[in-house]
Amino acid sequence: MANALIVVDMQRGFMSPEGTLYCGDAARQIIPRVRELVESEAARGSLIVFTADTHTPDDKEFAMFPPHCVVGTSEVEIIPELAALAAQHTVLPKRRFSAFFETDLSQRLAAFGPERIIVVGDCTDICVLHTVADARNRDYPVDVPSACVTSFDANAHAWALKHMEKILGAHVI
Repeated sequence: MANALIVVDMQRGFMSPEGTLYCGDAARQIIPRVRELVESEAARGSLIVFTADTHTPDDKEFAMFPPHCVVGTSEVEIIPELAALAAQHTVLPKRRFSAFFETDLSQRLAAFGPERIIVVGDCTDICVLHTVADARNRDYPVDVPSACVTSFDANAHAWALKHMEKILGAHVI
């Protein structure tokens, strides 16, 4: 049975130096590993879903974070290194931390019936964490390859990996 791979927010707004919430140069090290995993899982017949943080100009999230990934800007685009792969699969716009919130991800997963869900991308302590939590709350087994997630805060990144493993029951590999 195949897996479902959720590639969280690998967008210009987070992963390109000109992005409003750029995760930093070190974060870019995950790009080739994410690419390799997408190619590998696609070859196995897995469901591949790229999420895209997408906000309206007046989104209430901007009370906490600076305006980012606003619809109609280049920040919502998947980074060039992964754009061709994303175009071959599903790109799922989302407006909150979890890929499940107000999207059809649950229905897509139910229809596909994955053996496991693999979650990669950014930010480990925000959108990755909340997506993993919602997947676990739906009783899916979840893998989080630690070499394929990143954040702009190294301490929060480490905390999130530990939390996902010890509290949420995800398999951090």
